Amino acid sequence: MKRTKIIDLFRPELIGQEVCVMGWVRTRRGNKHVQFVALNDGSTVKNVQIVFDMSQFTDEQLKPITTGSSIKVDGVLVESMGKGQSVEIQARELEVFGTADPEAYPLQKKGHTLEFLREKAHLRPRTNTFGAILRVRSALAFAIHKFFQEKGFFYLNTPLITASDCEGAGAMFQVTTLNLNNLPKTEEGQVDYSLDFFGKPTALTVSGQLEGELGATALGAIYTFGPTFRAENSNTPRHLSEFWMIEPEMAFYDITDNMDLAEEFIKYCISYALEHSLDDIQFLAEHYDPELVERLRFVLDNEFVRLSYSEGVKILEESGHKFEFPVYWGADLQSEHERYLVEEHFKRPVILTDYPKEIKAFYMKLNDDGKTVRAMDVLFPKIGEIIGGSEREENYDKLLGRIEELDIPMKDMWWYLDTRRFGTVPHAGFGLGFERLVLFVTGMTNIRDVIPFPRTPNNAEF
Repeated sequence: MKRTKIIDLFRPELIGQEVCVMGWVRTRRGNKHVQFVALNDGSTVKNVQIVFDMSQFTDEQLKPITTGSSIKVDGVLVESMGKGQSVEIQARELEVFGTADPEAYPLQKKGHTLEFLREKAHLRPRTNTFGAILRVRSALAFAIHKFFQEKGFFYLNTPLITASDCEGAGAMFQVTTLNLNNLPKTEEGQVDYSLDFFGKPTALTVSGQLEGELGATALGAIYTFGPTFRAENSNTPRHLSEFWMIEPEMAFYDITDNMDLAEEFIKYCISYALEHSLDDIQFLAEHYDPELVERLRFVLDNEFVRLSYSEGVKILEESGHKFEFPVYWGADLQSEHERYLVEEHFKRPVILTDYPKEIKAFYMKLNDDGKTVRAMDVLFPKIGEIIGGSEREENYDKLLGRIEELDIPMKDMWWYLDTRRFGTVPHAGFGLGFERLVLFVTGMTNIRDVIPFPRTPNNAEF
């Protein structure tokens, strides 16, 4: 008999039909007359109850069925008279695929802390919590592609290995085939990278934006969606060493077009998740964040406030609120500042614009005041900044001036400057950290819990 996924069992037309299900046992209980097994196959947060009439099965047959074991059951789907489920399966045949020794299997019926489950990252997807998170993550990934494809954007694959540091922070993972125990040296005593695989120092990318701009100035509108890497030694609930970024770049867009797209995009993703992953979101709300669904609908139902960085700083300075980090014009705003504007002052998502040029990247377009750039950050409740972007500097001389001002090596940037030399156009773009979006939609509080296998300092186990 062909297998039916558990998510498909809740269709009324299947009542009374013979079905075949396969999955992993969550729990088993019962007595000498009847045994009840909760089975889950990962397709939904809901389990299906399997009823074993012990006049048809022996204790020996059911002995291998323990939490974590995997089984196949053929039986009849019927309406359930018990609490907690609408349907159940009256078992006719049983096959055990794999056993799980209760003395060794770590995911027993009792609840486990998220900290404990991080140590079992290879098994935690089998829990209800992480099954829900990973299904939401999958739905959001599909929504991202769907949104951009329907708007006529082209999906561009940008390189993972690069010789340029887009963010200028220098926190990059080096890529080399040289023998680290016996590095070749030049006559000046420097590492001789001419003998390396690419003939120069290379690293894992921190962003696909610069290459994305090359695509936008040829195809009109592109988006990237891929892994990025930061070698920051930050052991916090907000940092990962390997994470995924979505970076659209659009020719002929200005800062206002950019803000409009960012708001439409993030609302689309949240709306898609609520429509297609509501069971999982409600499960996470019930167990971790009672205000989750309300907060998601709050973002959908409100237009984002737009104001300048200078106005935002003035509000913070005059708030009377005591912040851990001081607020002044020119400060790089911290999460506590951003969340105050969103959660306390406006009570709506906020887009801050026109930041001081000193705290933003070299490629952002300079405003006429000479002090600020056409940057934009989208700020969310509980998260702070969730999207960062800008109108890009399209003027060759101004961009070159910023590169020289910041002493960025020109040998690494010639190809980027060519987009301003040959047919330059106004253009803009932004970046969304995928895990931050998943964090917001799932209501989790630690970014390590929204990626299947987190990479952090001293942690690359699984």
